[in-house]
Amino acid sequence: MSSFFRSAADSDSSSSSSDEEELRSSGSDSDSDAPQQQQKKAPAAAAGKGRFLRKTDSASSDSDSSDSDDSDSDSDSDDEPRRPAAGAAAAATAEAAKKPAGSRFLRGAASDDSDDSDEDRPAVVKSAKDKRMDEVEGSVKAIENAAKINDWVAISNEFDKVVRLVSRMTADPIPVGFYRVLSNLDEMVATAQGNRKKMNATNSKALNSMKQKVKKVQREHESSLGRYRADPEAFERSLSAPAAAAAAPAPKKKGPIAVAADADGDDDGFETVGAPKGKSGAAAAQAQAQASSEGIYKALTAVLEARGRKNTDRNEQIRTLDGLLEVAATTYQKIRVVLALIAAHLDYNPAANAYMPLESWSAAREQLDALLQLLLDDDKYAVREETPDYDDQVERAPSESEPVVVIRGSVMSFVERLDDEFTKSLQNLDPHAGEYIDRLKDERIIYATIVTAQVLFERQGAVGQDHLDRVVMRRLEHIYCKPDAVTRALEASLPSVASQSAVWPSSTESSQASSFSALALVRALCVRLYKTSNSLLRTRAMLSHIYHYALHDDYYTARDMLLMSHLQDTVGNADVQTQILYNRTVVQVGLCAFRLGLIREAQSTLQEIFATQRVKELLAQGVQAQRYSTITPEQERAERARQLPFHMHINLELLEVVYLVSSMLLEVPLLAQSAGDAEQLKKKVVSRTFRRMLDYANRQVFVGPPENKRDHVMQATKALQQGDWRKCVELVHAIKVWGLMPNEKEVKEMIARKIQEEGLRTYLFTYAPHYTTLSLQHLATTFDLPLSTATSLVSKMIWTEQLDAKLDPVQQVVVLQAEVVTPLQRLALSLVDKAAQLADGSERYLDAKLAQGSDQQGGPGGRGDGPGGRGDGQRGEGAQRREGGERRGGAGRGGRGGRGGRQGGAASRFNQGALGRSIQV
Repeated sequence: MSSFFRSAADSDSSSSSSDEEELRSSGSDSDSDAPQQQQKKAPAAAAGKGRFLRKTDSASSDSDSSDSDDSDSDSDSDDEPRRPAAGAAAAATAEAAKKPAGSRFLRGAASDDSDDSDEDRPAVVKSAKDKRMDEVEGSVKAIENAAKINDWVAISNEFDKVVRLVSRMTADPIPVGFYRVLSNLDEMVATAQGNRKKMNATNSKALNSMKQKVKKVQREHESSLGRYRADPEAFERSLSAPAAAAAAPAPKKKGPIAVAADADGDDDGFETVGAPKGKSGAAAAQAQAQASSEGIYKALTAVLEARGRKNTDRNEQIRTLDGLLEVAATTYQKIRVVLALIAAHLDYNPAANAYMPLESWSAAREQLDALLQLLLDDDKYAVREETPDYDDQVERAPSESEPVVVIRGSVMSFVERLDDEFTKSLQNLDPHAGEYIDRLKDERIIYATIVTAQVLFERQGAVGQDHLDRVVMRRLEHIYCKPDAVTRALEASLPSVASQSAVWPSSTESSQASSFSALALVRALCVRLYKTSNSLLRTRAMLSHIYHYALHDDYYTARDMLLMSHLQDTVGNADVQTQILYNRTVVQVGLCAFRLGLIREAQSTLQEIFATQRVKELLAQGVQAQRYSTITPEQERAERARQLPFHMHINLELLEVVYLVSSMLLEVPLLAQSAGDAEQLKKKVVSRTFRRMLDYANRQVFVGPPENKRDHVMQATKALQQGDWRKCVELVHAIKVWGLMPNEKEVKEMIARKIQEEGLRTYLFTYAPHYTTLSLQHLATTFDLPLSTATSLVSKMIWTEQLDAKLDPVQQVVVLQAEVVTPLQRLALSLVDKAAQLADGSERYLDAKLAQGSDQQGGPGGRGDGPGGRGDGQRGEGAQRREGGERRGGAGRGGRGGRGGRQGGAASRFNQGALGRSIQV
């Protein structure tokens, strides 16, 4: 009995475990077909029949081993979904032959009907297609279940998974469940919007994102979704019909579909769907696009959706778009593909590269030129930033309702991006290497692209006015600081379409002609920008125009334009780039004045820049280290990002030499005129920077040969103070930076002439007290000046009262009338000035004290009804009577009573007496 119950218990436990395993297996394989379920129910029935039979230990062990063998075979079949059917059947037959006869009654054994049927039945293997279908159905069910509990985070994740799976099913039919859930999501989202207040922030954010995702996916599958909503059952039958036809055996084709065969050459009906071996994704997209125009748009949409995603191969995208461009037949298709191709070329990693690679930049520029040519050749197509909504999956052509096909895009943004990337490359390249020169040659190419875009925007009329102003400003920025020879070369390289411009019709013949004027070109572009409503563009056009005039030595026109524009009052509110342009313009005006010999104007113009001690930063030509301030790495990167390319720099050494020489020619005569008078030396200062350098040079004990530009100017200053103008000229001419001037010879002659004139003035200021008469001929000979020039200088000094003398034109002498002031007289005059300052300070102190006392004593209880100005009673003024002061309380600020008035009158008399005593002294 014990053995019977033990065996029964064992059978019960084994049967219960088999039932649990059967339930688990049925739950995991719920998506499999019906024949698999029937096949798994047969072993369970057999096991149920033998659960009350008495078995030996060997039988139980055999059943265990058979169970493990069955589980191993099941796991192997799951791990190898692509195993050929014949191989699976042979393996199953071999395993069944090894089993004992009694194992047929155990779990997993075959039925008793026929042994031959077990051997002929193959193992069921899921293909990749079936797995994807199951995954889609599972995600659809998960979305429906999550919608019941209002979990939009899970819905968003599952929806992304479904969309990703469907995008991969290019050759397979999409399950009906996808269209079902896509159709129902509108109602789900609308229902959830009403309960949005009860959601948390994360769930609400997921709901918002799902709202946008659903609209986008519905727009992509609009035609199929419409057919599903019209008749779901008919739509499901239409999807199942191609699947049934594909399941039927068909002859294999040796075309673009590769056949997968086993080692013996038997393929067993399995085919690999996809691109042929050796054919890339670009070629596959090209082959797909050749079928119909709809294929082009689908491939284009797939590329645009993958743009910017992680692990996206940009080079593969470019190859795909190149293939699409080759098969594009219509103008609309070409424009769409070229727009995507330019954007793909412009995608690069700014963290890894400081500027766009040259190959990508050149390819993007070529495609932009092709786009501009397409739009110029066919004016029935336009690319604009603001367009009405349209379906980007269908072909569009001009019609009566739509005479101009407007495509979403921005030509101006592409032009500005390419121009900015060209500037960035010049900023980051070594200006002293050959690579910089090679890169600078591409300016001719980008200039031609800018001019072509200008012609395109001119044709668009009022629609493209804003873009026209911006592209004209870009063209102006390339030529406003260039010499005429460079501008002529840029204009000569323009395409023939540039002659159609209304702003400035450029042509190769006109640019190469001797009558070509860069001033006229810049003026035409600036006049166009003066009419725009954009104040920033007008300001930059004005500054560029002034800069160009100064570059051509038209100082008075540049000065008048700068003064009448009042830009110096409003430029502080402009952006950094405009402020940099303003500083460059001011500096160029100063250099223009110096080249024309206007020394005082040049010095006063450059003084504003050099007084800040930050010339590099103000001109965007470098970052100068400050002694008592530090900048963060972010600020330093921002400073370097706004630096100008090297070929646009204004030489800082030349600028400093011009400033120092101008200051020398103004300071040396002033120092001679104020010699011995410390007060005048402090009051009359032209350049404190120059004075500081000169004081430092005078303190040097040992003076050697000049080594730099400052040493040359300081030693030239000392020579000029001593009257040795020839040595001064020699030292100034020895500075090498004068070779950077366009007219070096004329500039040096002008400097020598100015040194002679200022030497004459210095000589008269220094030695006038020691002479009674001076011969004009002697002065002209000493300083190697014409007699007329010497006479003119002396007359001007007498007229401006700088020299106390008379000019005798008959005898050609200067009669000096200056009185020599002795040192004692000079000290006495200084003492008188100091005494007057001391008396004035004492009176102010006394007035403050008296006012404070009257405020304390003259309370609000008095009757005084006058205003009682503060200075009326204190200073007396000599006109206020005593009784008036006592009655009205004219003394204190708050003294309104009679007592305050009496104090005010006393204070007035005291001040009058004190003032009389100070005057008598």
